[in-house]
Amino acid sequence: MFELSKSQRQIVKAAKDFAKGEFDKEMACEMEKNRKFPVEVWKKAAELGFIGIHYPEDQGGGGLGLLENVLITEELCRRDSTMGYAISHAGFASECLALFASDEIKEQVLPRIAEGELLSGAAFSETQQGTIPEKLQTSAIEQNNGWVINGFKTCVINGGAAGYYIVLCQTDPSADRPEKGRSLLLVEAGSPGITIEDCGKRMGGNMVNTADLSFDNVKVPAINLIGKKGKGTDYLQRYFDDSRIMAAAQAVGIAAGALDRTLEYTKGRIQFNRRIIDFQVTRHKIAEMATQIELSRMMTYRAAWIRDKGKPDHKLSSMAKLTAAQAAVNAGTHAIQLFGGYGFMTEYEVERFYRDARMIANSSGNDHIQKDIIAAGVIGKK
Repeated sequence: MFELSKSQRQIVKAAKDFAKGEFDKEMACEMEKNRKFPVEVWKKAAELGFIGIHYPEDQGGGGLGLLENVLITEELCRRDSTMGYAISHAGFASECLALFASDEIKEQVLPRIAEGELLSGAAFSETQQGTIPEKLQTSAIEQNNGWVINGFKTCVINGGAAGYYIVLCQTDPSADRPEKGRSLLLVEAGSPGITIEDCGKRMGGNMVNTADLSFDNVKVPAINLIGKKGKGTDYLQRYFDDSRIMAAAQAVGIAAGALDRTLEYTKGRIQFNRRIIDFQVTRHKIAEMATQIELSRMMTYRAAWIRDKGKPDHKLSSMAKLTAAQAAVNAGTHAIQLFGGYGFMTEYEVERFYRDARMIANSSGNDHIQKDIIAAGVIGKK
C-alpha cells in the first residue's frame, strides 16, 4: 500500500502553512488582473527551500525527489491556482539542466534558481507547431568556439522575466532525420540579438510572463551546449515525463481547491429552506469531484514515485497528466454550476480556478497528445 512517509507529510504541512500565511485572495486577484508575477512570495518560497527541492544538494537544492516537488506544488495550487501555478513555474524546464547539463552549467545556474535569484524559461515551440516542431526553423551554427543562433520561438514561459532560456535549435541540418540534428542550448537572457514581444493576457496563468523571442545572430559560448550535440529531441522526451507529472500536480491542486470552495459555499448557501449541499444533485456532483481528484492524485504520486526510482514511464506520466487535467476542468465546471451566478464573479475565485485548469489542460501536451502516448504504450511497437 502506498502512503507518504513522515518527512513527506511534514513537507505537505509546511507547504500548506506557507500558502495559508502568504497567499492573499485580494492580492492574487489584483496580480492576476495586472499580470504581475508574485516576486515577494516566490522569494519567501525559495528561502524555505520550496524552489528546487528536487535539485541535488550540491547544486543548491534539497536533494529530494520529484514526488516531494509534486506535494509542494499541489498544496500551493490548492490554496490559489494562479499563484501556485506561477511559483511552481519559477524554475521552468530547469530539469533539463539538472538531468543533462555539464557540472559547470549546473553550478552556475541551478543554485541561483533555488535561491530565488532568477527564473528560468524554455524556448521550444515555434509558430503553428507544437512543443517539438516537425520542421524547426531556429538554427544554431558552430562558429569561433561557440554557437550563433537565429530564429523565432513562441509562447515562451517566463519570457521577458527569466535570467536564462533553454532553447531547442537545429544544429545539424544534414541529419538523416531532422529530429536527430537538434540540440539544447542555454542562452543568457541579456544576450545581444534577443528581441522579446509580450504575448498578452491569456485565459489563465496570468501571473506568468509569456512572450515570443526572436534570435538574431545571438552568440552563445560552446560550454552552453546542454549535454551532447544532436540529443535535444531525446532530452526533451525525457524531460516531458517530469513536466507532465508536474502539470498533473498543478491540476490536482487546482481541482482540490475548487472542491474546497464548493464545499464551503454549498454548506452555507440556503435554497428552499435547505442547504444546497443537502440536495442529492449537489452531493452527486461533489462525489464525482472527490473521486476524480483522488484517482488523479494517486496516479500522479505513483508516476512521480516511479520516476524517482529511476524508471520513468511515458505512459504513466501521460495518464497522470490526462486524468488530473480532466479532474481539474470538471471540478471547475461543477464549482461554477453550484455557485450559480456567483461562480462567474472574481471574488469567489472558482472562475479563476476553472480558467487556470483550462490552461494546464493544454500545457505539456493536450488531451489528444496524452492519449496518443498512452495508446502507444498500451499497444506497443508494431
